[in-house]
Amino acid sequence: MKFLLKFFKWFAIILASIIILMYIFDVDYLLRAVRTIYFKGYTTAFLEDYKEFPNREIKKGTAQPWAIASDYNSVTATQNLQKTHKELQTIAYLIIKNDSIWHESYFDGFDKNSKSNSFSMAKSVVTMAMGKAIMDGKIKSLDQKVTDFFPELKGNYAKDVTIGDLSSMASGLSWDEKYYSPFSIVTRAYFDNDLKGIILGLDIKEKPGQSFKYLSGATQLLAMCVEKATGEHLSDYVSKHFWQPMGAENEALWQLDEEPDGIEKAYCCIASNARDFARFGKLYLNNGKWNGKQLLDSAFVKKCITPRFEKSPQYGYGWWMHNFLGKDLYYMRGHLGQFVIVIPEDKLIIVRLGHLKGVQTTYDPHSEDLYTYIEEAYNMLEQRKNKKEIH
Repeated sequence: MKFLLKFFKWFAIILASIIILMYIFDVDYLLRAVRTIYFKGYTTAFLEDYKEFPNREIKKGTAQPWAIASDYNSVTATQNLQKTHKELQTIAYLIIKNDSIWHESYFDGFDKNSKSNSFSMAKSVVTMAMGKAIMDGKIKSLDQKVTDFFPELKGNYAKDVTIGDLSSMASGLSWDEKYYSPFSIVTRAYFDNDLKGIILGLDIKEKPGQSFKYLSGATQLLAMCVEKATGEHLSDYVSKHFWQPMGAENEALWQLDEEPDGIEKAYCCIASNARDFARFGKLYLNNGKWNGKQLLDSAFVKKCITPRFEKSPQYGYGWWMHNFLGKDLYYMRGHLGQFVIVIPEDKLIIVRLGHLKGVQTTYDPHSEDLYTYIEEAYNMLEQRKNKKEIH
């Protein structure tokens, strides 16, 4: 008994010392990381981690359910697609053709109403909010200086960086995009309860507007500018101008750094479902128009899906781009393989949500699973065509 008491006494002392040291060395955010992520067996953020954080609701309005194709789910997933679903632990896969859901599959206990983390697909949404703020005259243009909103911004090039630089990933911000290191700025931002302080503590260390460099902190700073320009929480602004007009069927949640009055983790972390995420794809497919109303300026939509830099044709403003199978496409993407893919030529939207992402090489900015989700969707549509010809 004495041995146990002694053991627990020293265990408590060691534990208390570790916690004190975390505060001394300013890594106390790791306590939250251990509690919410690492203690649950994960090495990075996961699909349902929104339950572990405070959230602000993105309120829905009157629901506008998707049309369902007459031959809905008449073609099963190809063998290769089924294999990919299994290996990468897909939870949702949708094919929307001509504004109707044609194929829909769910796995691992998820369904059409289940929420999961958008991760960086939220970056596209922040850019949309910026575009709406420009439409409303709250932000002057893509060329407006960030220091108009945050004059305390630091760094040799702080006075040069523009709103457009943030959206196009050309910010020059001192940020290291490492997802799996517990000591990276990405991890700190994810778990700390003073996200605004973290962002404003960084420098604009490189000349902005020169080249593409993907940095989540740039989107966070952009969202802070939108919030300041509009005088509204980001979730409320997105709800009013997109989520409600687009007829989302479920409310969504946006993770906050703290409650009750924290700011949204804007570079990530909208919890929603495949059907409602797909609405953003439809809005862009329709050049910013929804049910006859122009929610976003069509010229702005075009700008988003046009590369800013010749050497980085994969990115515009908040959206990724590619050409595959001879077809131009653009897409939202997030950590662990979240996708909303739009192929305008065929009025096609493909949504994939899941636990794991495919291989990402150093020579291709697009992960390998992206190609599978697109190619197999076309293989399935070809089977549909063959079936119709037979009958």
